[in-house]
Order: sequence, then C-alpha cells, then structure tokens
Amino acid sequence: MLREIEASKITEAVKKLVMDANYFIGDDVAKAIEGALKTETSPTAKEILTMILENHKISREEQLPLCQDTGVAVFFIELGQDVKIVGGGFEDAINEGVRQGYTEGYLRKSMVGDPIIERKNTGDNTPAAIHLRIVPGDKIHIIAAPKGGGSENMSEVRMMKAADGIEGVMDFVVERVRISGGNPCPPVVVGVGLGGNFEMSAILAKKSLTREFGERNPNPKFAEVEVELLKRINKLGIGPMGLGGRTTALEVFIEYMPCHIASMPVAININCHAARHKEITL
Repeated sequence: MLREIEASKITEAVKKLVMDANYFIGDDVAKAIEGALKTETSPTAKEILTMILENHKISREEQLPLCQDTGVAVFFIELGQDVKIVGGGFEDAINEGVRQGYTEGYLRKSMVGDPIIERKNTGDNTPAAIHLRIVPGDKIHIIAAPKGGGSENMSEVRMMKAADGIEGVMDFVVERVRISGGNPCPPVVVGVGLGGNFEMSAILAKKSLTREFGERNPNPKFAEVEVELLKRINKLGIGPMGLGGRTTALEVFIEYMPCHIASMPVAININCHAARHKEITL
C-alpha cells in the first residue's frame, strides 16, 4: 500500500527547514565553540569566538540569518519507495519551499541562472541542489544544509593513487586547509569523502558535514584518522578568522565507499563555523 504525501506538505517543511537552518545553530556547534573558548590561548581568537557565540544568540532571539551568505540550498533526501507524491511534482515542491523560505525569511538570494555569461540572479535562490536516495519504507527524510560560497570555494577533489596511502590523504587535507587560510571563515568543519568516483567523493564529503559534532566514523580506523586530522589542522595556527590561535577547525568528518582498483578519489569540502543543517521526517 502506497502512502500519499501532498506536495504542499513537502513545500511547507522545506520552507521551515531553510529558515530554521539559517536562524538556529545546532547545540553541538555551539558547545564545540564554547569548548574551544576554554582552551584557546590567543586573546584575539578568544574575542572572535566570543563574538561568534553572541552572533548565535542574536540570530536565535531575533530570527535573523547567522551569516549574510545564506548559501546554496542543499538537500540530502531519503524518499521511501512506498511513498506517492500527490498534488504536484517532487522537485517542484522542494524548489517552491526554497522560494518561499528565502523570500519570507528575508534570506539572501545568491543563485545566478548561468555560471559564466550573464550571471543574472534567479531572484529566489532556486534551483536547489538535491541529492536523492530511494530507500525502503513510506516516509521522506529531508536534511537541509545551506552552504555558503566562501567556504565552498576552498573545497577540492583530487584523483589520488592508492600508493599515496592514508598519510598522503592526510597531507592533502591539511595542506588544503593551510592554503585556504582565513578565506573560509574559520574555525571550519572539514568534510572528507574517500572512494566512489569523481562525483561521489564530493557528495560523500558534503554529506559528512551533516553529522553531529563528536559523531565519529563507525569504522575505528577512520575514526582515528578524523581525530588525528583535527589535531594536525589545529597545529597550523590559522585560528579564528585566520588571525591566529589554536582553533582552526572544530571537527573533521570522513565518509567512504568502495572505488575502482585504479582510482583513489579524495574530496575535501570545507564548511565555515556556521555549520547549518536541519532535518525532518514526513
């Protein structure tokens, strides 16, 4: 038996998700910054972290965007195979929710219609970037993860060799953060996607950024690499907003999948301290 879900319900859910993601930072992010404030030794870095926490408070209480760059509207969606969407198209419902949320929520519209010739703003922050999986069941799970341009521009995919090994991968990640410096508005969150192919590694890296802070990879070996990478990155001394300190990154997340015997794709997706994501199950 198929379960029917009205397209209008999806639109309403997406509208709320994009606004809430831009207004309310997750408790895990806030706690990580509070923890960094206690261990930070640089007076400048401590002042910046304090201002970030104050920004969280103002955003929450006044329902104002955490950052002026309210991002590309990115969605990770699991659609149950026993769900039937009625009253409209699925992607249309998502984009209408983005349109309404970014308009009614006074969120900056950042999407341009073509990437290089005219670059005319679409006016409503559509189209969304939708990553869809069909799964068993009769529910729809939606994660909204608005992604700003400054941190996105510091991301990279590299087709490495298996012979480079895990040390080669870690060197690549640390060097990418070093080169990025203050551009992605540190403290950052670093998502790493290993395996798959060119495009899947990038999706894995971005999806990893939706994990809760402190949630380690279930594979103990990769969990150890996450912890080690965080240590190495924070030894770079870039610090909050690139002005020095011990807090360059708040978290490192790794996701992986099988890959071709001749390939070793590695993607790095850097997120700023406004690590925004909200989710709902319909």
